[in-house]
Amino acid sequence: MDMHYLTPLLAPGSVVVFAGHAEDPVGQTSHARAVREALRADRFNGTLQFLDVRTSGTLGDLAQTRSDLAIIALPPQEIASALEVVGRIGCRAALVISNGIAAEQAAQLRKIARRDGVHLLGPNSLGFQRPLLTLNASTAGPLAKAGPLALVSQSGALTASMLDWARENAVGFSSVVSLGRHTAVDIAQVLDFLANDAATHSIIVYLEGISSARRFMSALRSASHAKPVVVLKAGRKPAGNEAAHTHSGSTVGSDDVFDAALRRAGAVRVRSFVELFSAAKCLASRYRPVGRRLAIVTNGGGPGVLAADWVNEIGLQLGKLSPDSLKTLQPRLPASASLTDLIDLSEEAEPAHFRAAVDAAAADPQIDGVLAIFSPKTGADAVAVARVLADIPRPMSKPLLSCWMGDASVGPARAVLGEATIPSFRTPEAAVGAFGNIAAFYRNQALLQQTPPPLSALAKPDIEGARLLIESVLAERRKVLTEMESKTLLSSFHIPITRTLLARSANEAMMIAAQLGFPVALKIDSPDISHKSDVEGVALNVMNGAGARDTYSDMMERVARLAPDARINGVTVQKMATARRGREIHVGLVTDDPFGPVIVFGAGGTMIELLDDRAMELPPLNQFLARRLIERSRVAETLHEWRGAAAVDMEALEQVLLRVSEMVCELPELREMDINPIIVDETGAVAVDARIVVDSTPQGASGLINSYQHLAILPYPARYQREWPLPGGSTYTVRAVHPDDAQMLQALVQQLSPESRWFRFVSRFHELPPSMLSRFTLIDYDREMALVAVVRERGVADDGAVLETERIVGVSRYITNPDQSSCEFSLVVADDYSGKGLGSRLLEAIIDVARDKGLSEIDGLVLSNNADMLKLVKRLGFSIKSFAEDPDFKLVSRAL
Repeated sequence: MDMHYLTPLLAPGSVVVFAGHAEDPVGQTSHARAVREALRADRFNGTLQFLDVRTSGTLGDLAQTRSDLAIIALPPQEIASALEVVGRIGCRAALVISNGIAAEQAAQLRKIARRDGVHLLGPNSLGFQRPLLTLNASTAGPLAKAGPLALVSQSGALTASMLDWARENAVGFSSVVSLGRHTAVDIAQVLDFLANDAATHSIIVYLEGISSARRFMSALRSASHAKPVVVLKAGRKPAGNEAAHTHSGSTVGSDDVFDAALRRAGAVRVRSFVELFSAAKCLASRYRPVGRRLAIVTNGGGPGVLAADWVNEIGLQLGKLSPDSLKTLQPRLPASASLTDLIDLSEEAEPAHFRAAVDAAAADPQIDGVLAIFSPKTGADAVAVARVLADIPRPMSKPLLSCWMGDASVGPARAVLGEATIPSFRTPEAAVGAFGNIAAFYRNQALLQQTPPPLSALAKPDIEGARLLIESVLAERRKVLTEMESKTLLSSFHIPITRTLLARSANEAMMIAAQLGFPVALKIDSPDISHKSDVEGVALNVMNGAGARDTYSDMMERVARLAPDARINGVTVQKMATARRGREIHVGLVTDDPFGPVIVFGAGGTMIELLDDRAMELPPLNQFLARRLIERSRVAETLHEWRGAAAVDMEALEQVLLRVSEMVCELPELREMDINPIIVDETGAVAVDARIVVDSTPQGASGLINSYQHLAILPYPARYQREWPLPGGSTYTVRAVHPDDAQMLQALVQQLSPESRWFRFVSRFHELPPSMLSRFTLIDYDREMALVAVVRERGVADDGAVLETERIVGVSRYITNPDQSSCEFSLVVADDYSGKGLGSRLLEAIIDVARDKGLSEIDGLVLSNNADMLKLVKRLGFSIKSFAEDPDFKLVSRAL
């Protein structure tokens, strides 16, 4: 049961092909001919047979041909019949290679496949390639060279182009998967497979749209935690967005939100086809994530300066040698060499000088990557310089990129670099951009590690009061909250607001203004007016009582004239914010299709549309994510000491973001929110005005309190944390696993006895491989759960100090099966804590979580000689049966 559910599709042991009769040109489509040629051109490692569904005998005869995968390349009118046969002969996966299949027919094919438990790739797909299996189940061209790079594409034309480019650039693939319009197996499922595929070391994705934000984010986060993922998304602008939706049939969404989603998932986005190829070069060289400091080694000042300019342009840092490195390197270079910023070897540079400079930069801790630029010079040997770089021992600890300027004269040198898998670029800007992609992956990994809970550690908000307020607004069939209602909602989550009172007459406005103190602001209060300034419903800096009285009367008259049908509650009066050097900030919420609620931060005030300063982040937030969100805005540089003003209270601003995150998590009815402006200075932050839009939750979501189904990223499930007693008086904590638990989980596995390790993993390894460790600790809490038992132990440091450390002593886990109604569990307990009740407690806890998620059954495979585990599951009500596929295991099941 550890085998991925898409293994029969993408790593089949046996394949049957329905492609008409080979000698019947009328009954064969062009796809059928291409598939036959592709499959016969390379010898598949498994078994392969071709069938004609019209002439191959009875269903009983066909049943003898049961295979993992069925490939269907037939005319559209015959595909459904063939898929029916596939289900009846027991194939677990099917690939439909076709084009032009309409949505209605595609839905019929998905229904057949779902009924028979068949994983369906297609229709409208060019198929896939698995070079290591010598399986070319595609019409995308010859089988690619084998390599560690996976390609997933929602465009057949781009798939074929990428394979053609790869053949010319000696780039190999572990998998190539073409996903067409209306396909049943989607990009999230393929990413999930590749995340667990040992042959795949990095992934490139061409994306036009997604069908489910939650599933996509879950799979992408899992994949990018284990290996680099680079995404090229179509539809950056409105015209492209519409074209992408038409082509892929999937939801595209806002481009800015998609950027935020990719960052949060730990992936890297490129903006062009050329950048995607550049990223493929770097990933094929197996460079791992690094920092942002790029050293430039060059024999020409001009190209070096161009590279340095682009380093600054895209937010990288120019890597500079440390004083010790400078002292060691300088005597080994020509006298005219300059090491001030660039490592400029001068026109006198020889191959040995390049090698010495690259070695020095690679060894310097102040440098994260090296770019070597060669400009053709009289007497300079381009090939010889390339060879000294190719001779550097592999793998290097840092990325080494190259740029050999020119064309015909440096062609042989580029070939040398290519054979050594050193990424080579024709321009300095392209090379720097490629390094920027690697560095972005490093930065985004820090965001990926964040798994905040829905509520921060700040004072508990009045969630129930906030819900009652929203319910009352919706009961009146309204969606836009008044200013008073909006500020009440903010106050429920302890967001500081200016004191605001509602006046229902001119005299009342005058008295309230006098009590608050001048100057004051007056604003119309109406459930029907979203933008007060559009109806001249805002007056600022009113300086005295008479002014407040007259302003009230004039405002009511104007609004009645400009918005005659609007319901007017009165006029709000609030004291003007007095921060002399305060900055105006905007914090908001937008709802994106498909990613749901997104938090927005930027410059505020009356110039908000003109400034268009919108940094975005998907909720939930913690302090780290809030700080990074602020840093990405353009207004961020004004928040420190700026033009004589003191630095603002950054903690107060971060707390506002954390409070907004809490609101977004706990109030799924929120659709839009504009808190503008927030005045922030060195003393704190206060919200001056707010506009909030709500709507009813989707049908079926009501009553699912704290299910967070409206979020693309599920919050950390802090609600499952419990304290339990141990024999002897100590206690242990059961809680959900967290990415920071990786080292403790590895220690647990290392300390298990060989027998315990075998019972849990059916493997002799001493420790978890890195990919498995990352998969076990960074999980999607929606489709799986892992609960850890944590104890606190005392130890003594080298200096005699007493230390208290945490230790994981048990783990229970379940993963939801593809049927979405059942799950598979596993359990392990440290040997020295066996027999203390932890196993029972952990298994009961994971059963409770699975039941809470609405699953109907929990299953597991237990080795037949694992008597203690079989005894435990029997006591907890599991049925125990023989496992037909392997007599060494028992299948244990329990209804939930």
